[in-house]
Amino acid sequence: MCKVPNEPPDIPAAEVERRPSCVSQELGLCPAQTASRTTCVRARFTLSLRPALAVCSQFSRGVYAIFGFYDKNSMNTLTSFCGALHTSFVTPSYPTDADVQFVIQMRPALRGAVLSLLSHYKWEKFVYLYDTDRGFSILQAIMEAAVANNWQVTARSVGSVTDPQEYRRIIEEMDRRQEKRYLIDCEVDRINTILEQVVALGKNSRGYHYILANLGFTNVSLDKVFLGGANITGFQIISPENPIVQQFLQRWDRLDEREFPEARNTPLKYTSALTHDAILVIAEAFRYLRRQRVDVSRRGSAGDCLANPAVPWSQGIDIERALKMVQVQGMTGNIQFDSFGRRSNYTVDVYEMKTGGPRKIGYWNEFERFVYIMDQQVTNESSSVENRTIVVTTIMEAPYVMYKKNHMHLEGNDKYEGYCVDLASEIAKHVGIKYKLSIVMDGKYGARDPETKTWNGMVGELVYGRADIAVAPLTITLVREEVIDFSKPFMSLGISIMIKKPQKSKPGVFSFLDPLAYEIWMCIVFAYIGVSVVLFLPLVLPGGLHATGMRYFTQVLVRRIVGGVWWFFTLIIISSYTANLAAFLTVERMVSPIESAEDLAKQTEIAYGTLDSGSTKEFFRRSKIAVYEKMWSYMKSAEPSVFAKTTPDGVARVRKSKGKFAFLLESTMNEYIEQRKPCDTMKVGGNLDSKGYGVATPKGSALRTPVNLAVLKLSEQGILDKLKNKWWYDKGECGTKDSGSKDKTSALSLSNVAGVFYILVGGLGLAMMLPQQTPRILPHTEKATMCTEQRVLRSRVGRIQSHLQ
Repeated sequence: MCKVPNEPPDIPAAEVERRPSCVSQELGLCPAQTASRTTCVRARFTLSLRPALAVCSQFSRGVYAIFGFYDKNSMNTLTSFCGALHTSFVTPSYPTDADVQFVIQMRPALRGAVLSLLSHYKWEKFVYLYDTDRGFSILQAIMEAAVANNWQVTARSVGSVTDPQEYRRIIEEMDRRQEKRYLIDCEVDRINTILEQVVALGKNSRGYHYILANLGFTNVSLDKVFLGGANITGFQIISPENPIVQQFLQRWDRLDEREFPEARNTPLKYTSALTHDAILVIAEAFRYLRRQRVDVSRRGSAGDCLANPAVPWSQGIDIERALKMVQVQGMTGNIQFDSFGRRSNYTVDVYEMKTGGPRKIGYWNEFERFVYIMDQQVTNESSSVENRTIVVTTIMEAPYVMYKKNHMHLEGNDKYEGYCVDLASEIAKHVGIKYKLSIVMDGKYGARDPETKTWNGMVGELVYGRADIAVAPLTITLVREEVIDFSKPFMSLGISIMIKKPQKSKPGVFSFLDPLAYEIWMCIVFAYIGVSVVLFLPLVLPGGLHATGMRYFTQVLVRRIVGGVWWFFTLIIISSYTANLAAFLTVERMVSPIESAEDLAKQTEIAYGTLDSGSTKEFFRRSKIAVYEKMWSYMKSAEPSVFAKTTPDGVARVRKSKGKFAFLLESTMNEYIEQRKPCDTMKVGGNLDSKGYGVATPKGSALRTPVNLAVLKLSEQGILDKLKNKWWYDKGECGTKDSGSKDKTSALSLSNVAGVFYILVGGLGLAMMLPQQTPRILPHTEKATMCTEQRVLRSRVGRIQSHLQ
């Protein structure tokens, strides 16, 4: 009944040998009933003459139809001979665009599906790698679409490439052009080789997208590519939900391993399914001919292959018509043909690689085009999540997750306490799920190994499907966002500066002068001198002491004006001084040598550093801000090293440095340590950057949206702030939250006002010394003054006596 002139390399021998007889037995077309024979002939052709001779040889033996594969070298020869001899050729090979007769093409065309998918993803610039052995159907369609839509397509033929290093060079060249989107139109083996080079070059990270124009998406090795974060999309012709596929796999697994050793170890390939369906079509066609009582006997009408012109088989047209009329359900779905023997009315599933493996995201057919169904799957998954226990991965770090004191006597989630433990409980209440806390085994947050491209820590738990959610102090970063999804931040933070808490400064002897500026005190002294001069100047003028009448009245008026202005002046000065004195002398202040990153950068007395590995060190290494570049230049060249292996090591160095070391770390941890005994550290200045902690879920997880909404609701209700106050300050060991920021008011000590007493004692001493020194300084002036006073006194006494007489 059939011949197999050319077998592809990816079909197991057991399948080729077994399936024709299986199908014939299913349909009741045993050799005795059909008077036909099934012969499988394996041959590989490199010259066009050899397939012609093989076809002629089989034709002369009396074949009814030929089943086989062709390549670009043998396609024209086989189709020409079959057309000339009226012998139908049933093939699972790539479909040809030529309108040829007597060729039944089992493989559906992907041209329409590829163009629809490109439109769905809105690709306008990409690389197209194609195999010339598969024809130019898709290439021609893409070039026409590129012209119509103004696409930038870089097409590169890889059909003749045999050295894997050549693929490497092509990918490197495309990477220099900043190409991150690839459409690969090759067979499975060649795709696997290309993707191996993709992984080796690290071009499988987030931002890269690969579309595989192949009908066997599940046959390609995609795990290593997906681990890097790249998006991979492809097509699948075999549906695992198809009952025919399920029944076939059950029978296939029951085959005797001794007779068919490949039965259990070989996965079902799409080319094998097409082979199965090809035999099914041939059997169904002959069943139809038998029901119609069509004589397809080759007796006397075998035809002559080598005649010139060739003599065709007279019944070949009837067999071709019967084959094209077949409509049956097979392993590749609905099987139906148009007038040229091409598959029609078929459906191709569209798959993407997800955390749990390949997942169907939609389908394509000739009528609906591409239909995206991922949203429906997410809805279905959301309902299934509620019926199972969710694994929540986290990390042991205070105050986020800690063991309770009596954890040895507790089980499950009850063993733990902390901010993230409470947060996970609140999220579970809002989402309506059951969960189990799981401490990450390697104790890491999550980073990608530069050599193996694999993820560790909590990110790895999510990427490889070992956990459903990560509730931990996990910083939202770009590289992590490429492989997992984050919720809105549940806590905002940034890089901050930790220093040892400085000792309280002692007030100076003349600290009472601090409320007023130096210039004001100088003005007050000069004002005092000026007022004194104005008050005593009239007394030293001639006759100033014995002024009478109008002159005396003028002196009194001047003194009163000066005195009033001085009183007003002193009232304002004293009031201002008293107000500032309360702030300056009744508040105990601590003087910090560092207040900002700028202060650190412009000095060298105080060393500073970060964790030896982590996002803080990476921030300074990548920063383009001048201040941070200067700080990074200092830190990487400082001797001894200023980088700490762990956070406790950095904190211990701050405490032991006597104020000569500052540690740069995340603000949340800085604030927490500040509230821990011995209460000798403090945070200074603002945050150097802004970032946040988020709840992480695997890419495409059904929990992403409900978890995100739960975090937003907790934030709006103020629960997140309450949790932070609870674990940072309410349980703190150094007082309340505001105790560190508000200074304590205390009574004035003698040291605060000692300068006032010094001035008082000095003034008294000066006053006592002046009477003793004045006679020496002004002896003659004093005698003249005394004589004048005596004459004035005698004159007044004489006037009084004459008046009495």
